[in-house]
Parts: sequence; structure tokens; C-alpha cells
Amino acid sequence: LFQVTVGMAAVLLIGTLNRVMIVELGVPAWIVAVMLALPLIFAPLRALVGFRSDTHRSVLGWRRVPYIWFGTLLQFGGLAIMPFALLILSGDTTGPLWVGDVAAAFAFLLVGAGLHTTQTVGLALATDLAPAHARPKVVALLCVALLFGMMASALLFGLFLAHFSPVRLIQVIQGAALVTIVLNGIALWKQEPRDPNRSRTAPTRDFRSSWRDYAGQGAARRRLVAIGLGTAGFSMQDILLEPYGGQILHLSVAATTALTALLAAGGGLGLLVAARWLNRGGDPFRVAAAGAVIGILAFSCVVFAAPLGSTQVFAAGVSLIGCGGGLFAHGTLTASMAKAGPEDTG
Repeated sequence: LFQVTVGMAAVLLIGTLNRVMIVELGVPAWIVAVMLALPLIFAPLRALVGFRSDTHRSVLGWRRVPYIWFGTLLQFGGLAIMPFALLILSGDTTGPLWVGDVAAAFAFLLVGAGLHTTQTVGLALATDLAPAHARPKVVALLCVALLFGMMASALLFGLFLAHFSPVRLIQVIQGAALVTIVLNGIALWKQEPRDPNRSRTAPTRDFRSSWRDYAGQGAARRRLVAIGLGTAGFSMQDILLEPYGGQILHLSVAATTALTALLAAGGGLGLLVAARWLNRGGDPFRVAAAGAVIGILAFSCVVFAAPLGSTQVFAAGVSLIGCGGGLFAHGTLTASMAKAGPEDTG
């Protein structure tokens, strides 16, 4: 369930608010770009957050639960204040405009910090609970939950904001905040077993030495570079596909909105293929490599759709981006989980 809320927040930030801020609220595009980039500031800190959850000492015997809960609270707080900050940012105020800039930036930072914390530690908890032979299935399930959250929230946000008004914007975003805290609370319930003795027996470690040990394992650095480049390549299209379809191929709003469904459908197919491949003993690096090759073909289709003037080629490219991304994400996440020790899953 925590993956569902992560997908909901991602769609809200990258898709819905991207359009609403520019079109309905009239916010300059460069400000929108800065606001959407702010949550990514916390992405490099995910390794540190995971390490802290690995070594957390708690009288109650929990390692993961406190971090997931506080990440949920950060995400909830950011979504709770975000609609009011955006309305001030649009100029609908009699006070100083800089208040809107600061409040909106703070809201996006809170959502980003909460989203990355919740997802990182949630994946670590799933790794703790799953036996080694079942981890490919667990990865597929988590990714499917993420895609489901993205698809369902995209449809619901589009439905609720079809007739836009400031009041409706407040209701939708704060409704997302409420759904976040409810679903994450349910996801946490009785998942992590309590072990009060862990805090007394676990040796003290520091992040630098743990990172040095992890990076020194065989081809770990090369694997991390490949994951970073591949993830960046598949993620850069998030805020470009809809404007590309609308401005270059002159697609309608309804048609560009359907791109999210195509992307998610392709991702689901990629995850299904990857899960079957890995369950039959496949190499996760080969799965990820196949996803990268499909991604190259997919982006080629998107690029050549403009000179060809073909919406069919564009739609095929979008579907292949989802498929390649699903294969790449499943393969790299499974490989990373397999390389981590029982005390280093974060």
C-alpha cells in the first residue's frame, strides 16, 4: 500500500500539478520546473536513510516502522499545506508574493522527503520479510502496486479536476494527504516483528565504512553507475511526453492524458515478463539490459514520430518506454536486493 501512495504523489506532482500550475493558475513555467525538481533533492539521501533504518536502535524493537511513519507524516504535511501555497503562488493574494514561493517550495520539499523516506525504508522492510527465493515476486508486486497507484490516481485526479476551481484543488490535494496517511498506516500494521534485543546486540557502524564495504563488493560501483544512468534515462521523459504530444503532434488533452495509461500498461507487461524470466532462473542483469535496449528503441520511436507525423508510432514508443522501464526496474532492484546482506537491506 505504501507504493500506492508513492505512485499517487508522483502523479500529483509530475502530471496533475504540472498542468494545473501552468494552465489554470498561470504560474510561470520556470517556477513550475524548479518546484517539480525540489523533491529530487532528497533522492541522493536515500542511501543514508536506508542505512539509518538498518542501524536504528529502538526500545520497542522496531527498525523500519519509525522511518516509514515519519516519512508518511512529512508527505502528509507537505500535501496538507500545498494547495494554499499554490494559490498564493499564483498571485491570488493581497500580501507579498514571496510568501507563496517559500511556502510552495517548503511543501514540495516535505513531499519529496516523505516520499523518498517512505519508499526506501518500505522496500527495505519488504526485503526483510521476503525469503530470498520469493524476492523477484515481491519486487514485481511492489512495482505493480506503484503502477496501480499511478493509474488509479491519474484517472481520479482527472475526474475530480475536470471542472477546475480553487476550492476543488484544495479538496483534491488534501484528500490525497488523507489517503496517504490512512493507506500507509494500514501498510505498517503488524508488518515488522518487534525485537527489543536487537538494539542491545547490534554492533555500532558508521555510514562511511558501510558504504565503503558495499561499494567494494565486486562490480558494485559499476552496477550503481548503470542503475543511475538507466533510471535517469527512463525518468527524464516524465514531464516531457505530454507537452511533446500536445505541441508537436497536436494531440488533445484527453489523448495526452491517455499516455499515462499506455505507459503503465507497458510497465505492467515489462514487470510480468521480468518476473517470469527471473522465476525461471534468469540473470537480473540480463533482464535490466533487455529493458535498456527496449528503451533505446522506444525513445527512437518517440523521436521519429514527429517527422513521420504518426501518433501510432508515438503511442508504440510510449508503451515500449513503460515496458523497458519495467524490465530495467525489476532487474536492477532484484540484483541490488540479492547483493545486500541481512543487515544492509536499507
